[in-house]
Amino acid sequence: MFEEAQLYSPVTQGDDGKVEVHLGEDHPGFNDPVYRERRNEIAAAAMAWTPGEPIPHVDYLEAEHEIWRVVCRELHDKHEKYACREYIEGKAALALPEDHVPQLTEVTDRLRPLTGFEYHCAPGLVPLREFYGSLADRVFHSTQYVRHPSEPLYTPEPDIIHEVIGHGNMLAHPRFAEIKRHAGDAARRVETDEALQFIADVFWFTLEFGVLREDGELKAYGAGILSSYGEIEEFRHMEIRPIDLAEMGTIEYDITKYQPVLYCAESIDHLEDVVGGFFENADDDTPARLTGGLAKA
Repeated sequence: MFEEAQLYSPVTQGDDGKVEVHLGEDHPGFNDPVYRERRNEIAAAAMAWTPGEPIPHVDYLEAEHEIWRVVCRELHDKHEKYACREYIEGKAALALPEDHVPQLTEVTDRLRPLTGFEYHCAPGLVPLREFYGSLADRVFHSTQYVRHPSEPLYTPEPDIIHEVIGHGNMLAHPRFAEIKRHAGDAARRVETDEALQFIADVFWFTLEFGVLREDGELKAYGAGILSSYGEIEEFRHMEIRPIDLAEMGTIEYDITKYQPVLYCAESIDHLEDVVGGFFENADDDTPARLTGGLAKA
């Protein structure tokens, strides 16, 4: 089951107004007071932001720009080798800078003319219904912090590198943008938590960790794979299963590790037909209809 709260460090605001990001003990920045204060500062600005106002500008440090440069450099050839055609086309159209961490407004300015999507800032976890529902309005909620410098090629939680390199390049291609918009429509349509969770789980195994066949080769399109230096090298060695909506919506999985089971579309057309069609038509009865009322296994 996908539990989004497991992905993000909790963010709280005390009675004195101080915002704190609560990193887990196994987080690479847990014992780094400078990094923790930096995270608090960035989260506080996002927490104070109101839609309609300018997105808070983050004065990224040279060390943070260097992490961005390292990741862009390391992923460049891997994208050419492992990413599906539509992701590469979206990446070329969006043309993100590779020498500095872009502001979310910069990403929006590049993205909106392509597919109408825009980025909003978030301090951390966005409630499930709000996060997915916003996709219907072509809004993607993104964190603004950068992973800890001790592990530039790994992050235990979604940082701006994952949100922009992973999802932004997808959102720049109309075919992926439409699937995500349909996912947002589905989240808005359903009323039960069970149906919303089912939609989130299908999203996880497709738009986060999906693979497909392209000219006889296995290619990745999921943002979680294509923003991860390590996972992008491993996905071809995982157990590859055909797309199965009922199974994707019920299988248990550990989001803190490489995904051992991936679901493969036979083509981008197949993905649009099956997964896009699922999001277009999902309602509160869909989980029971697809699974025969089975609980998560």
